[in-house]
Amino acid sequence: MQHVKTGEMNGPAALEVAAVSYSYGTKRALSDVSFAIAPGTFTVLLGLNGAGKTTLFSLISHLYNTRHGSISIFGHDIGRASGEALRRVGIVFQARTLDLDLSVYQNLSYHASLHGIGGREARQRIEALLQSVDMSDRINDKARSLSGGQMRRIEIARALLHRPTLLLLDEATVGLDIQSRADILAMIRKLVETDGIGVFWATHLIDEVDDGDHVVVLHKGSLLANGGVTEIVSATGSSSIREAFTRLAGLDAATAAGAAS
Repeated sequence: MQHVKTGEMNGPAALEVAAVSYSYGTKRALSDVSFAIAPGTFTVLLGLNGAGKTTLFSLISHLYNTRHGSISIFGHDIGRASGEALRRVGIVFQARTLDLDLSVYQNLSYHASLHGIGGREARQRIEALLQSVDMSDRINDKARSLSGGQMRRIEIARALLHRPTLLLLDEATVGLDIQSRADILAMIRKLVETDGIGVFWATHLIDEVDDGDHVVVLHKGSLLANGGVTEIVSATGSSSIREAFTRLAGLDAATAAGAAS
């Protein structure tokens, strides 16, 4: 197993993870993980199921306390200044989190109120975001009437209500059909391009990685690579990011055939 670190970032980091380790009892989930991502970029956190991606998201979102190492968002330490750090972040977790008995508008309105956004301002933001995710016609429908892909769109709109500068998505396309996956991914990439928002996209699916992406490869809790797709492919002597991931993770042929696809 080899480790690849490529490229250096200029300017302040949207997200900086420094020497972070985490254990569940005696089981080590993350081991001395360090990387930084630039503002306004699309970064993929790539790893098989069980790599530690959700644990890392739980630390970044402050659901878990960072015991070893530090995490900063736009220079604000998540442990010492969690309010300032999290104000800049929108999060879409892997598990569905909409209240199924509330309407789309009620789900978003409640979230807006948690951020101190109310009245006309909340309504304007909700309507604009629903339009941007192509869900305006479902504003009064109950969440339980939506498909999986539609629920994801609403969760993304909700995560953007307070106008964050960094959007975190943990396996956002899990359980969706191929077309829904492609639509969600295209929508998020467009946000990066048009709004300049930074995205940290966790996935086990290599086909969700684009040639222009920054990639952080996580395997069994350890960081194996951190850089552009072209850099990682070149550094591993590979012909594709799939082959690079296979080599980095030390997968055998049988495992590689079904891994991350």
